[in-house]
Amino acid sequence: MPHPAPPPAVGPLGGPPWPAAEALLAAMARTTVALMDELNEVMFCAKDVSGRYVLVNRTFVHRTNERSRRQVVGRRARDLFVPELAERYEAQDAEVLRGGRPLRGELELIRRLGGSAGWYLTSKLPVHDDDGHLVGIVSVSHDLRSRDADDVTMDAMARLRTAVDRHLDRSPDVALTVRDLAAMAGCTPAVLERRVKQVFGLSPRQLVLRTRVDRAADLLTGGTTPIVEVAAVTGFYDQAAFTRAFARLTGETPASFRRRARRG
Repeated sequence: MPHPAPPPAVGPLGGPPWPAAEALLAAMARTTVALMDELNEVMFCAKDVSGRYVLVNRTFVHRTNERSRRQVVGRRARDLFVPELAERYEAQDAEVLRGGRPLRGELELIRRLGGSAGWYLTSKLPVHDDDGHLVGIVSVSHDLRSRDADDVTMDAMARLRTAVDRHLDRSPDVALTVRDLAAMAGCTPAVLERRVKQVFGLSPRQLVLRTRVDRAADLLTGGTTPIVEVAAVTGFYDQAAFTRAFARLTGETPASFRRRARRG
């Protein structure tokens, strides 16, 4: 099926000229975008609110069937990736845009049209302009192929991440044991330890803690929920325990993190 011709790109990083894209570009630090071009195992992209790619790094281009950034800018996921995966990416974007809540550490398969597949760990963040208007999404996907994990392992880890998120939605006050996590991943505790370490570089308990702290960071950034309530809905015994864990992983207390996020 022929692809629509993308609008012409301008500027040193291939920035396109349409208004929604200009708003997104204005909200982003150009030096950060340039830095993304130096990362060989990380796909980076920015999309406007209509789902068109505004900026991509070289690694992103290499995962498509195109040869240059100019041929990618202005296109959508459905133009570059197999349909069933493009639908998933667009559904993720819609969720981020609808709720304004970042997507972090999503384990997924990325496959180009007619090309090979690879496992990636993806995070997506909403981008707002100076007036607080949502102007797009930035996304990074880290290539996990260097970990040499097979598809059975990656499928199990994808199920585990989904199950942990669901558990936090439903029963954050109930602690998960390693045996619980192994059941979620469909393997024994010993196999779970090995697989989580191989894919995420963490122990199973560290993975759960990181997931809880990531969720807490989203709540602190995007709302006015009292810190004691953020602690409760992310599964911490009390505010003091939450503050210790959060500071250990992020380098700052929840209160200072919130203040800095608001200033930003």
